[in-house]
Amino acid sequence: MTEQNTLTVRDNRTGEEYEIPITDGTVRATDLGQIGRAEGTPGLAVYDPGFTNTASTRSAVTYIDGDKGILEYRGYPIEQLAEKSTYLEVAYLLIHGELPTKEQHEQWVHDITFHTFVHENLKSFMQGFRYDAHPMSMLMSSVSALSSFYPEASRIKDPEVRHEQIVRLIAKMPTLGAWSFRHAQGKPYVYPDNDLSYPENFLSMLFKMSEQKYDPDPRLAKALDVLFILHADHEQNCSTNAVRSVGSSQVDPYSSVTAGIAALYGPLHGGANEAVLRMLKRIGKKENIPAFIEGVKNGDEKLMGFGHRVYKNYDPRATIIKKACDDVFEVTGVNPLLEIAQELERIALEDDYFVSRKLYPNVDFYSGLIYEALQFPPEMFTVLFAIPRTSGWLAQWLELVDDKEQKIARPKQIYTGDRQLTYVPQSERWA
Repeated sequence: MTEQNTLTVRDNRTGEEYEIPITDGTVRATDLGQIGRAEGTPGLAVYDPGFTNTASTRSAVTYIDGDKGILEYRGYPIEQLAEKSTYLEVAYLLIHGELPTKEQHEQWVHDITFHTFVHENLKSFMQGFRYDAHPMSMLMSSVSALSSFYPEASRIKDPEVRHEQIVRLIAKMPTLGAWSFRHAQGKPYVYPDNDLSYPENFLSMLFKMSEQKYDPDPRLAKALDVLFILHADHEQNCSTNAVRSVGSSQVDPYSSVTAGIAALYGPLHGGANEAVLRMLKRIGKKENIPAFIEGVKNGDEKLMGFGHRVYKNYDPRATIIKKACDDVFEVTGVNPLLEIAQELERIALEDDYFVSRKLYPNVDFYSGLIYEALQFPPEMFTVLFAIPRTSGWLAQWLELVDDKEQKIARPKQIYTGDRQLTYVPQSERWA
């Protein structure tokens, strides 16, 4: 190994020097662990809350270059996939690692369409929720319950069993998501219509009423499909990390995906687009934007939908979703908040305060406007996120299962509590 591929570390406590190999721009935490150990003290560990600079896995699923605003699935730019592909083809790409042939695509679509129905007992299970149950809570619980319907899913080392569970999950998520939506509205559940495409079928289960056959507007179906593509995967985010962490125990995929849904439920992860809507409604009209901008600079307001943990450039998904807005608003009418959003974006992108801090619009800035235009209540926004993200979670889970380097997740800690206390009997403490 050349000197250029190592890190020379000097421990000033002992004067010892260590050569640490550098591979793919990283050093192994276990290699750092040798530092200090020879002197009888615990080896050096890395303290990194939130894993801001710690790689937990090797992955070939999704590539992100935050500085350049690049997002690729299996090497394909998100812009090309959103323009030319469909969500189900992208799901195949994420799961299998390559685009399908015509025969593979037809079989994949057929299998997923065939599995869109859920067991009637699960329908009864969902009907048992309170009338005002949160859709994400219903989705999380019902996905978890699926593992009891398919106990063979625990055989995660069997490729055929794994494949069947993957198909089931991708197929049934829209059904469960739509039923949680209908439940909150007090409307009867709508069964899947296998004559429709994946996004069309979802729209049918959401909005069909008394008509014999629901006829979704192709522009809405296309916009929804694009949104699904944009949300399919996003590298090692909070929910994906949850799927991998729980999956490292070798539990079934339903339980792992449930962990992802739970993480997505949190307002810091899946609730950002709802926060954008609240912000735009609070601004109220274009004339109030300059005062709002000053409030942000003074620390009195928060600019939601700008900036990203990974992207230090314009989120490539935000550019695509702006175009999808046009198709949706052509059908539904323009969301009055759109004018405020566009003006806010224009001003922010011309203001050095935001540009110097690399605060650019992210995917959440416009997605909430589309969801609201489609008449979704804010509590459904995260469900619409979870449905397409399922394919990414499963691709990451598959990679984990086959990765020989992976171990059960068990992070280190820095203990900060008391030590060597003496137990005081209850008779003395309670006297």
